[in-house]
Formats: sequence, C-alpha cells, structure tokens
Amino acid sequence: MTPPSIAGIAADRSAPLCVDLDGTLVKSDTLVDSVFALLRQRAAATWQLPRWLARGKVGFKAEIAKRVQLAPETLPYNQPLLEFIREEHAAGRKIYLATASDERLANAVADYLGLFAGVIATNGAKNLSGQAKLAAIQEKFPAQAFEYVGNAAPDAVLLQHAKVAMLANPSMGLASSLRRHGTTVARTFEDRRPTLNAVLRALRVSQWPKNILIFVPMLLAHILFNKQKLLSATIAFFAFSFAASATYILNDLLDIEADRRHERKRRRPFAAGDLSGKAGAAMMFVLLAGALALSRFEPSRFLLCLGLYFVTTLAYSMVLKKLALLDVLTLAGLYTIRLLAGAAATHVPLSPWFETFSLFFFLSLAIVKRYSELHNLRQSGTAAQNGRGYQVEDIEQLRSFGTASGYASVVVFSLYINNPEITKLYRHPHWLWLMAPLLIYWISRIWLLAHRGELDEDPVVFALTDKWSPLFALIALVVMRGAI
Repeated sequence: MTPPSIAGIAADRSAPLCVDLDGTLVKSDTLVDSVFALLRQRAAATWQLPRWLARGKVGFKAEIAKRVQLAPETLPYNQPLLEFIREEHAAGRKIYLATASDERLANAVADYLGLFAGVIATNGAKNLSGQAKLAAIQEKFPAQAFEYVGNAAPDAVLLQHAKVAMLANPSMGLASSLRRHGTTVARTFEDRRPTLNAVLRALRVSQWPKNILIFVPMLLAHILFNKQKLLSATIAFFAFSFAASATYILNDLLDIEADRRHERKRRRPFAAGDLSGKAGAAMMFVLLAGALALSRFEPSRFLLCLGLYFVTTLAYSMVLKKLALLDVLTLAGLYTIRLLAGAAATHVPLSPWFETFSLFFFLSLAIVKRYSELHNLRQSGTAAQNGRGYQVEDIEQLRSFGTASGYASVVVFSLYINNPEITKLYRHPHWLWLMAPLLIYWISRIWLLAHRGELDEDPVVFALTDKWSPLFALIALVVMRGAI
C-alpha cells in the first residue's frame, strides 16, 4: 500500500520524525513561562537570575528546571500538529522530541503524551539549538534521513537538512529564510489567533473604563468642562491606562500556570500561547515608557500616584494577591489611588468624606470578585488552587464582609449629605437623598446576582455590560444636576 503524501511529497514513515517543542509542539516558550512561574512561586529568586544567566544558556536552563516543572497536561499544544503526530504514531512511525529545552521538561512532556520513541534535549552539557541540535540528530541517525517540524530561525538549518521540512506557527523570518535557500515546506500547522486580536486582549482595553475615576474629582467639583483641566485629566487617563495594561500583562505572565488550570482564564493570550512571554515583556516596556512620557505633562504629585499604583500592583501580583483579605484591601486601595491621581492631575482636592466612601464601596466590589470566584469553584465541585489564600468554605464569611462594606459606604454618603459644608457645592442638597436608595439597590443587586452565580467574576466588566447599570448612572447624574 502506498503511504499518503504530504503536499505532493510521498510520506516515508521509515524516516524518523523529529519535532521541536517550544513554539512548535507547544505554542509558548516553556523557558520564559518557567521563569515567570518561578518568580510567582519564589519572588526572592529574582535576584539570582543574573547569576544563573552568567553561567550560559545551559546552566540557566538547568537552574530553572531544578526549581520549576511546568505541568505538561496544561501546556498549550498546537492541536493540528498534535493530531498529525498521533496519526503518525498510530501508523507505527518513530517520532522524537528534539528540543533545546532542558531534558527534565522534555521527558515530562514525552511521558505525558506517550507518542515519542525518544527525546533529544539539552542535558546540562550543551544547548541543543540550531547547529548543535542538527549534530545531535545526525549522530543519533548517522545513516538515515530525518523529517523535521520547527517554527523559528534556529530551526532553519535543521529544516534545510531534513528530508521533509514542516512548520508549525512559523515566524515570518523563518519562512523568508527558507524561501531564500530554496527549501520546500511540505506542510504548515497553524494554531494561533490573529496577532492584533491577541494583543488587544492582552492589553485588556475593556478594563480601561476603570480609569474614568480620574475624572471624578472634576465632576464632584462641578468643573468637568474646564478645558485645561479636562485636557490634563485626559492625559492622566491614558497614562494610567498604559500603566494598567502593563500590570495586567505582568499579572498574566506571573499567573500563567494557574490560568492554564482555570476553565475561562486558560484562553488568555499568554496562557493559550497566542502571545509569547518575550512579546509580553516587550509590550510592558513600551507601555510603561508611554505612561512615563505622558506623565511629563502632569504635576509631580501625579507621577507619585502613578508610581504608587505601579509599585502596589507589582506587590499585589507578586505577594499580596496570595494573602486573604490583604488582597481585597489592596484592590480597593488601587481604585482610591486612581481618584487621588485625578485630584493631583487637575489640582482639585478630594473631600475626606468621598475618600472614605470610596474605600468602603470599592472594598465591597473587590470582595464580590473573590466571592464570585469561590462560588464558581463551589458550583464546579473543585478546590481553590489559584493561590489566593481563600477556601471554598470562606464564601459565607466573605459575603458578610462584602455586603457590610457596601452598606457602610451608603452610611458614609448619608452622613456627608448632612454635613453643613455641602451647601458650598450644592444649592439643593436634599436632592442627593435620592442617591441613597439607588446605591442600596445597585449594591444589593450585584450581591444577589453573585449569590445566584449570575455575576461575572469582575464586577467592573459586569457594570459595563449590564443593561441596568448605565440607567442608574444616568439617574444619578440627573439627581446631581438637580442638587446643583
């Protein structure tokens, strides 16, 4: 029986098939993923990375592999390629995992898949990339041609020497290099989202509306349409948005292992392998540079707020998110920092009453986020494995904390209405009493939906997509206008 052909080339299953790991069989770079996983698990290891790098790639990979072992069952595999490997294995083909990754990870992947006749990997003596990998393959099969599947520039020399060359999610540089050398590509296995779509999802532009809080001090001071202050607030908005996107990317990279175990979060660009960790690091650098460039047009106090926001977010991503209660207090504080940044950018002081209201209100929103996560875990019957410091059994206590905090914000707001100083800003302050039932209803509704399991784990996303929340906001603006 004649074996099937690949793009017109007769398939010879007697030739060993060698498959690269990083970017090929697995859509991500496992070394970069391992580094971020290490930083999340052992933040103190950050200071040892330069010392390990000084030992060269082989020594660096060995040190990382000693301390971190990615779970092979959660890795983002190239599904079309994996299906092809399974078909070839079922037909009796000898398939080898040939990778520059450390042999400990390579063996773990091979053991999990059960499709490989052997592993050719970096073993602590030589980094098996490019020419070194080619030499290792030729040494293993001295009198036999081989077929190869790769994805990046270091694979070019192997593809040029292979009997049959195949690609998986190839880089543009590799494809053009092969064309220049006249190498015929038999087959390409594509499994990735469009880059622009992945970048926008990684930036989480949908979260930028949180930074509208920067305009709140102007709104409360009734100077929202002051052109100069509005321009300053707009610049501050984009500076904060760029910085926030950088922190979202950092958080996703540090959480990459946990996200891959999560039903929904595993589809995030870095967890799914649609964007590499290296691309994420480059995006962070560009975003932070943009935020700093915009901050040059703002008062120095704004830059202090921006720096405080970034440092606090970094501490949250590295440590605080693992500590029960401190994590939600930090999240509430990050919202308050946005308000302070808006006040600094526009030279509009915030009322202590509003600062206190914000702390209680945003604490309630932070807790409902954790409550929803635990509710989803309880519904699915799984234990909490996200390193947040909570157990499913904590859910009722969290509900008590969250609802109490939400209603406390209404109490603070009510006391503010009774404050004699309110007459300096509002001619008819009694109108503001209409805001109290609106707040009570919205807070009660969001907690009721969370209890029913109908709330998105992020209450801000819920507020932006909920059909009733914009109506409540409009009514609140009308009430405020009447009070003015």
